[in-house]
Amino acid sequence: MLVAVILDLLIGDPKSLPHPVQFMGLVISFLKGLTERIAKENKSKLYIGGLIITLLVVSLSGICGWMIERLFLFFDIKNPILSTLFFCLIISSSLASRSLNKSILEILNIIKKENTIDNLSNLRQKLSLIVGRDVENLDINEILRALAETASENSVDGIFAPLFWMFLGTIFWEFNQSMPGPLAMAWIFKASSTIDSMLGYKEGKLKWLGFTGAKLDDLMVWLPSRIVLITLPFCCKTKQSIFKTIKNSWKDGIVDSSPNSGISEAIFAYCAEVKMGGVNYYKGQKSIKPIIAEPYPMASINSVRKILGLSLRLELVWLVGFYLIIKFINL
Repeated sequence: MLVAVILDLLIGDPKSLPHPVQFMGLVISFLKGLTERIAKENKSKLYIGGLIITLLVVSLSGICGWMIERLFLFFDIKNPILSTLFFCLIISSSLASRSLNKSILEILNIIKKENTIDNLSNLRQKLSLIVGRDVENLDINEILRALAETASENSVDGIFAPLFWMFLGTIFWEFNQSMPGPLAMAWIFKASSTIDSMLGYKEGKLKWLGFTGAKLDDLMVWLPSRIVLITLPFCCKTKQSIFKTIKNSWKDGIVDSSPNSGISEAIFAYCAEVKMGGVNYYKGQKSIKPIIAEPYPMASINSVRKILGLSLRLELVWLVGFYLIIKFINL
């Protein structure tokens, strides 16, 4: 896991290499089209189709990961260094630390160095690649808020949730290496996350088609988001006590329509001391997000950078914690 994290931080997701999520997306798109042709407007059939899509894609992803793990365990005996590096490279594709940081820092650098008034359209276009909200009318302050919120939320979805499931797979291996290991568990999570991102919308046919995938993703992020809640305050110094930081973050985040996202944003907001929440638009529809960490100032370049730094610090803390747990199990 340590080598996988280092590889992710160093090289991220090279565009020249195929990414597992791309294959998952192709399968989901094919099954979505097939299901819509069969179910048409029938809500029950759409729901059942979504259930089948979720079971198929998640199962196939887990099985593919498990098969690669069998190959790794076989070749690890013959060439441990090469097989381990190759295996870690594959696992690292489940993490998104470098890609998230790179996308956000690119926008921050444009804001800092260039005439932002003349480059608003460029900023909005780049922002649209990493956020789901409408960006056409966002000013600099709203762009910075969007960056702060996506850095907070996506750190859990893209870094800490997959890390958690990798670790659970590692625990499985400690007891029996024929069980799903870190890669299989990481790909099961990535499959649920990809289904949610493609189908998990409460509109039209997707309200029924994406229901199961969205619920599974919520379930798989539930525990990691709460572990982030109670561990992140130990990685920073705040004006409040650790207990009060956790308490206030829970109170502000749990009222969000998506509690996992709300809690994730809230703990980063309080630790980075930046206010989040407000009015967003999604496909022209107004959505009012609860205000988080209201006493603190609006997002700035420095506060967004601080969120990215906190995420990296917590990633290292988690790895140390995982190592200590494994050592304890092996005593």
